[in-house]
Amino acid sequence: MLELFESFVNESNNILWSYVLIILLIGAGLFFTIKSGFVQFVNIKEMFSLLAQGATSKRGGVSSFQAFCISTASRVGTGNLAGVALAIVAGGPGAVFWMWLIALIGSASAFVESTLAQIYKEKEPTKHSFVGGPAYYIEKALGSRNLGIVFSILITICFGFIFNAVQSNTITFAFQEAYGIDRIQLGLALTFLTAIIIFGGVKRIAKVSETLVPIMAVAYILVAIYVLISNIGQVPSIIALIVNNAFGLEQVAGGAVGAALMQGIKRGLFSNEAGMGSAPNAAATANVTHPVKQGFIQTLGVFTDTLLICTATAFLILISGEYTVKGVDGIQLTQAAMKSQVGDWGTPFIAVCILLFAFSSIVGNYYYGESNIKFISSNRVYLIMYRVFVLIMVMFGAYTSIGLVWNLADLFMGLMALINIYAILRLSPIAFAALKDYMAQKKEGKNPVFLAKNIGLDKGVECWKEEIKA
Repeated sequence: MLELFESFVNESNNILWSYVLIILLIGAGLFFTIKSGFVQFVNIKEMFSLLAQGATSKRGGVSSFQAFCISTASRVGTGNLAGVALAIVAGGPGAVFWMWLIALIGSASAFVESTLAQIYKEKEPTKHSFVGGPAYYIEKALGSRNLGIVFSILITICFGFIFNAVQSNTITFAFQEAYGIDRIQLGLALTFLTAIIIFGGVKRIAKVSETLVPIMAVAYILVAIYVLISNIGQVPSIIALIVNNAFGLEQVAGGAVGAALMQGIKRGLFSNEAGMGSAPNAAATANVTHPVKQGFIQTLGVFTDTLLICTATAFLILISGEYTVKGVDGIQLTQAAMKSQVGDWGTPFIAVCILLFAFSSIVGNYYYGESNIKFISSNRVYLIMYRVFVLIMVMFGAYTSIGLVWNLADLFMGLMALINIYAILRLSPIAFAALKDYMAQKKEGKNPVFLAKNIGLDKGVECWKEEIKA
C-alpha cells in the first residue's frame, strides 16, 4: 500500500513539475518583472534601507524586520543545506544555475504576493497584530472564499505538517551522522521544544526568529566564505561547471538539462518560496505605513536565501567534489563536503547549523498554518488540534525515511503555487498601482503612507481606509 502511495506521489510530481509549474513559475516571474519595471533590481538600495528602519515597530505589533525574520526563518532551513545537495545529486551542477534563475525572476513574484498580503490584511481582534496572506486576498479581492479555504488547507498541511516533518527529518539525520544520537530520542526533544514555542503565540515566534535567523545565517556564511577564500583559484572553474552543465551540448544530448532545470526550480522554490504563497502570511503581520515597504523587504528575503546561503552550500559541495560519491545524499553530503574542507569539526558544525536553520523553520512554518486555521474558523478548538498535529508530524519526521517526506513536500508545494500564482496574476494590477503610488511619494521626498482610495480601492480593504502616521 505504501509503495502504491509513493508511486502516485512521484508520478503526480513528475507531471506537475515537468510540464506545468516550470512554465508557470518562470512565465509569471518574467511577467511581474517586466510589468513592475524590474522592481527587484532597481530598488535594492531601498530594500536595505527599509530593513534597517524596520528593526522595531513604533506602532506596536510585529515590526517589518521581525516579519522578515519569520519568513526568512521559514525560507532558510533544510532547503539551503540538504535541498541544494539533493538538487546537485539528482540534477547535476547545472541545477544551481536554475536555482539562481528562479530566485532572480521569482523575487518579482515575492514582491507582488507580499504587497497584496499587506493591502488585504486584517487586524486581529483584542490584539495589536495583523493576519493575512493568499487566503485573505483570494477571498477579499477575488471574491472566492471557497478557493481561499482550499489554499488554507493546502498550506496548513504543507507547512504545518509535511515541511515540519522534513525539518525534523534533516535534523535527526544530521545529528545521527555527527554524534550517533538516536533519532527517536532527538525527535522527542525537538517535539518538546516546539511545543514550548508554538503555545506562546506569534510574538514569541517573532522573538525566536529575530534571534536565531541572523546568528545562524552569519555563522554559516562566514565559514562558507572561508572555504571559498581557501579555494579561490577554483571559483572560476566551478562557475563554468555550473553554466556548462546547465546548457552544455553533452547535457542536452543526454537529457541532463531537463533534470537540472527541474531539480533547480523545485529545490529553489522549496528554499526561497517565491510565488508559493507562504511568505505573504508573514508579510501581512508587519505594521508598516505602506504595503510596498513590506513587499520590498520580502523580496530581499528571496535574495538572502538563494543567492547567498544556497550558493554558499552549492560552492562548498562542488569545490569538495563529494557530490560524485555514490550513496551520499542530502544533509550527509553537505556534512561530508564541509568535513573535507575544514576537518573533523565540519560534521558537527553542519549538524548545529541545521538544528538552528531547521528549528527556526519549524517555528516559521507553524505560524503559516496558524494564520490559515484562523481564516477557516475562529473556533480555538481547531487551533489546539492543529498544534497537536504539528507536534505529531515533528515526531513522525524524526524517524521516517528521507524520500517520502521530500516527495510529499514537493507535491503540496506545487499545488499551493498553482493556486497562488493564479491569484496574484489576476490581482497584480493592484500591487503595481501601490508601487506607482509609493514611488510617486518618494519622488516628492515623503515617507510613503498608503490610503486605499488613492489607488481606487474600497472593496475588501480593512486596514488602509485611514492615514497611518509615518
